[in-house]
Amino acid sequence: MNSKSKLFVPYRAIGFVSNHIPLSLRYINRRNENIVVTCVGSAFHTYGCSKLNLLSISGQHPGDISCITSDAYLVFTACNNIVYAWRRGNELKHTYKAPSNVHLMLTFGPHLLAVYEDNTLLVWDIKEEVVAVEIPIANITVSAIVHPSTYLNKILLGSYEGCMQLINIKTCNVIYTFSGWGSPIVVLEQAPAVNVVAIGLESGDIYIHNLKYDETIMKFSQDWGPVIGITFRTDGPPVMATASTLGHVAVWDLEKKQLHSEIRDAHKGSVNGLKFLPNEPLLITSSSDNSIKIWIFDLPDDGGRLLHLREGHSNPPLKIRFHGINGKNILSSGLDSTLRSFSTEADNLNKNLGQASFNRKAAKKKGLKHDTQKMLPIVDFSSDITREKDWDNIAAIHRHSKIVSTWSYGHCRMGNHKLVPERFKGIKGVEALCVYITSCGNFVLIGYNTGHLDKFNIQSGLHRGFYGKDTAHDKSVRAVVVDSFNQVVISGGSDKFLRFWNFSKRYEVFALELAPSVCKIIIHKESAMLAVALDNFTVVVVDLESRKIVREFQDHDGAISDMVFSPDSRWLIVATMDSAIKTWNLPTGKLIDWFLVPQICTSLTMSPTGEYLATAHSGCIGIYLWANSVLYSNVSIHPLPESYDPTLVDLPLTSSENRETEEEDIYTLEYPVIPEFKSPEQISDELATLSLLSQSHWLNLLDLHTIKLRNKPKEPVSVPKRAPFFLPVVSGLKPTFFVEDNDNWREEMQKSKILHVMQHGSEFFALLEKSETLKIYEPAIENLKSLSPSKINIEIQCLSPENGGSIHLMECFMRAMIEAMKTNKNIELVHSYLALFFQIHHEIVAAEKSLTELAETLWNMKTWQVLQEKIQFCLCVGNYARSAVL
Repeated sequence: MNSKSKLFVPYRAIGFVSNHIPLSLRYINRRNENIVVTCVGSAFHTYGCSKLNLLSISGQHPGDISCITSDAYLVFTACNNIVYAWRRGNELKHTYKAPSNVHLMLTFGPHLLAVYEDNTLLVWDIKEEVVAVEIPIANITVSAIVHPSTYLNKILLGSYEGCMQLINIKTCNVIYTFSGWGSPIVVLEQAPAVNVVAIGLESGDIYIHNLKYDETIMKFSQDWGPVIGITFRTDGPPVMATASTLGHVAVWDLEKKQLHSEIRDAHKGSVNGLKFLPNEPLLITSSSDNSIKIWIFDLPDDGGRLLHLREGHSNPPLKIRFHGINGKNILSSGLDSTLRSFSTEADNLNKNLGQASFNRKAAKKKGLKHDTQKMLPIVDFSSDITREKDWDNIAAIHRHSKIVSTWSYGHCRMGNHKLVPERFKGIKGVEALCVYITSCGNFVLIGYNTGHLDKFNIQSGLHRGFYGKDTAHDKSVRAVVVDSFNQVVISGGSDKFLRFWNFSKRYEVFALELAPSVCKIIIHKESAMLAVALDNFTVVVVDLESRKIVREFQDHDGAISDMVFSPDSRWLIVATMDSAIKTWNLPTGKLIDWFLVPQICTSLTMSPTGEYLATAHSGCIGIYLWANSVLYSNVSIHPLPESYDPTLVDLPLTSSENRETEEEDIYTLEYPVIPEFKSPEQISDELATLSLLSQSHWLNLLDLHTIKLRNKPKEPVSVPKRAPFFLPVVSGLKPTFFVEDNDNWREEMQKSKILHVMQHGSEFFALLEKSETLKIYEPAIENLKSLSPSKINIEIQCLSPENGGSIHLMECFMRAMIEAMKTNKNIELVHSYLALFFQIHHEIVAAEKSLTELAETLWNMKTWQVLQEKIQFCLCVGNYARSAVL
């Protein structure tokens, strides 16, 4: 996979459930549960049938999967001419490669049967990965395959010609040929009875046929087109279910030989997969409408009802936006007129807010597929979480409609309000083009193609006024936003004006004329910045406070489809109709990232936490997540060169695992090699440089005595029981007996104690003496930096003559501090050491003339005063820039 973006790395795709490939059903003894396997393009998902929770996502195939089958241990998938065997849903165990593409597959004990496009049947040994038998199929084109129960080494092949062949795979002979029924065979299914199979034809007929006597037991016919799925119920009632391309499911009573019940509009698309769970009244179906459903037959008339559902968009999404402040949910509106919420954490947290309809109650009775009052797709929406628990918090506009619908995220349903001004009722040709919900969650602003800009109360649905005398703009209003304090409304229109309005009094405050017409506006409320897309493919950034253009980005080769600010407002990410996604750095005004995608990005959004960039693309029913690499790796953000040529980046896959990694750096050829920046030890001699030590090393040097008193134990330390007087003991945390090395151990111990108390010759003293001779004081300072606060206190105390030091050592220490202050390095340490020195030895310094002169030299340096003046100057300039009115 190519990954040529510097900032965004493909993470995974969400919103995929199933496609046109029929599902496969397995039973896992260890889980005591049935699991279903569905295909989602180049990978497959594994769901548990108890709650339809997603268990695993497979690794990625080199292309789309053409068929799936399974046994009790493995899942087999075919992609082009290779068959893959998977263990536990994502662990690849075997591969089987043949010269032709795979058409059909069937597990047969320890063997795998695969029918290829060249009409050849290969029998693979699953463990050995070798071909056990190769059977060329003559006279027919295989369309279906099944193994009749109790038929040893025999399989039944259905054909597009309408006939069937019973073949012995051990002897490679055709045992019997069934003449057929004049229509291509689509599906074959073994019945619970021995010698009996069900045959589904393209004409819509279903035959229950006895293979032993070549007799048709019963015949059914469905009026919904080809029979593409057949399954039998095995928990008691003699029931058979068949699937159609129109999304209906027919349930047949085999005992009465008649139609038992129907599940109309079970899916919006063709029902490609259909299986009854073994010994349970549960039917699981999958469809190309990107959904799987479980139906339970527990109604009084033994009919079926929906039990569990897992679905995504059946048509590509048009707009996506992160909802909430935690960045875990994405609101999405699709061409299927539905509004959905997708979770970035778990698929079982996805929500369906429903299908837009003018009459929700009638739609529930008739069924969504036959809703005659279905509204057109949602092309734009706005949401806010402030009053989410109180009333509707989503407003949506529909294609070619003047009506704005309201939705409730908390209740997962469409609201009761249809917002439209009285002036537009009964007038044709009026369309709502833009919508925005205020930060308080109380008001909705709607812009129309007539130039009107209206305000509604979302709780009551009442009209609360309009902006401008007659119209807000001379032409259509294309975008509208409101600041975070509900003070200013900003609208952009095709009349080339960006207008600022007083929110409550609805009068115009300011108008900014732009050369081309405004196409789209987004706002970053925290920084009060607007990004305005224009019709000439230019994006300008406007400061809301000064109402001036502060940045302009012109390097776009297509119309702006969508754009978004990063949470810290430092990036502006723009998607264009030439399949490009560009990232602009706002502080520098430079392009820092640019890559191409296979399909045009129609909408994009960034999570409030900055963790993900989510994109929706033309012709794709899923939502694609890109990880922000700046959060977990060291990325040098530099402007791209003018000669930079963007590369095509593959869209994220359904799984973030098993990605191909390249050995060499992926940025080597795309970006210039820029050495990593290392901060200099000192930027300027005039500026003060702090040390890299933590505050605990120097901040509390003056309060060590107070800290020791505070930490003093309340109860005296218990003294261990004394040993007999004739056994000498060495004191310590764990008293030990003294081992005598010579006869004079008592004298040596007494002598060492006296020397330890009366003399203090430390490494720091030696470094001070050496530094005074060489006039290089850095080693002494480095030695102090390596000591703990208590040791620093002892070293400075022992500088005085009564503690083992001397006046000369005190002079050396003060000269070392003077030289350290001249370099402006370790400024906080030097001041702390000096403060402790004068606190302890202030009387000696005042009495000795040489020390007093050195103290005056320190005072005249005034290092802190110079630094304080610079800090105060910077603060004054900053306060002035913040409060100045431009």
